[in-house]
Amino acid sequence: MNGSRFFVIALVGGLMASQASAQDIYKSGGGSVFAGLNYTFVGLDVGSADADVGTLSGKAGAMLTPFIGFEARAGFGVDDDRVGLFDYSLDNFYGAYGTFQMANESPLTPYAAIGFTRVEIEADGPLGTSTEDESDVSYGVGLNVDFASYLSGNLEYMRYYDDNDVTVDGLGLGFQFSF
Repeated sequence: MNGSRFFVIALVGGLMASQASAQDIYKSGGGSVFAGLNYTFVGLDVGSADADVGTLSGKAGAMLTPFIGFEARAGFGVDDDRVGLFDYSLDNFYGAYGTFQMANESPLTPYAAIGFTRVEIEADGPLGTSTEDESDVSYGVGLNVDFASYLSGNLEYMRYYDDNDVTVDGLGLGFQFSF
């Protein structure tokens, strides 16, 4: 009788531990629903000009499975750059992305993202202002670092836009809360 009771307790405990472990794997790099903020150092290559600007963005998303997620981002420029006679800025951007992460038990979770981004780039010079408002396929890679079960930080590289002699690349640092 004591042997069977021990077996049942061990079996139930093992099932609960494996369920908790599976839940931890699912939450690696964030929970099933998340929101966060990023500061991104953006490189604007416009023709022969190479400007370095900064953006602040928010994101919200959900993990559909332990490996596949979806997120939306929107941001605006907070730091412009002067190159020659022109002031360059990334006025705003927004996009939607699918994310693919390597779920694991480690606090480090690598991921890749692909989607579409709409950017609005502005060049202000002595003869007036020129604005480019376009969309393109975006892609990148990153790394989430868990600080707590509900809080993680991230570092990522994204190519937001590359078309018509204009390239927008970003190196972002941020954090996200999981719900």
